[in-house]
Amino acid sequence: MSTTPVILSDFAEGVATITLNRPEARNALNSELLAAMPQALIAADGDERVRAIVLTGADPAFCAGLDLKELGSTGANLGAGEWPAGGAGAGAGAERTTRAPWPVITKPVIGAINGPAVTGGLEVALQCDFLVASERARFADTHARVGVVPGWGLTVLLPQAIGLRRAKEMSLTGNFVDAAEAHALGLVGHVVPHHELLPTAVRLARDIASNDPDGVAALLASYKETALTTAAEGLLIERRVSETWRGDHFDPAEVERRRAGVLARARSQTS
Repeated sequence: MSTTPVILSDFAEGVATITLNRPEARNALNSELLAAMPQALIAADGDERVRAIVLTGADPAFCAGLDLKELGSTGANLGAGEWPAGGAGAGAGAERTTRAPWPVITKPVIGAINGPAVTGGLEVALQCDFLVASERARFADTHARVGVVPGWGLTVLLPQAIGLRRAKEMSLTGNFVDAAEAHALGLVGHVVPHHELLPTAVRLARDIASNDPDGVAALLASYKETALTTAAEGLLIERRVSETWRGDHFDPAEVERRRAGVLARARSQTS
């Protein structure tokens, strides 16, 4: 395990800023980061001083998705992230669980997308309540190219964000979408120069923090509940398909065989 923290957390003026900090691996999600990320978000959610959360990555990427080295060796990072559907505070006997990179967070999470957000990294971005993108941001779903099936809600959340047909195009081709196109599609709310990304995201977070906290919490809870009235069954279907596929088809050696080609293609589309 690295001595460098894989998550950085900062707090100022009602806003917690959480940074994925594996820049040498483009913030790829290994088991250590997958454990630390929800812990940081849960801690911020439980901090009475925090009114809003900004999630970003250490340059040059937001998140390259699951760490393919670990995925292609043990596959230990594939099954992470099962939470009670009611969130981190739900009772142990909760009937439904959902797969996600973190449990339900009651405070707004703004994704500050500083670079490529790919596959599992795209799913992390989609879990945020809304997104601000640097001009350097790129988005792609390469699950089909890697040879894995999404299990964090992508087939529900991406169509909600950009429409079903464009979502299917992104997933089935594995092609990258740049920041300007992501904005046109409605995936991100703002595209700003790279040096203005965090100031813009923090400014929006402080706008939230200046509001009545109970009102913000109620609004956010209402948005999440109404979204799930149409998406809940889809999330359960995706979870079933993903778990069945993992049991019947996942082969770390096949992931390792594909890894170099996936990375080369990503470099060609994001450079």
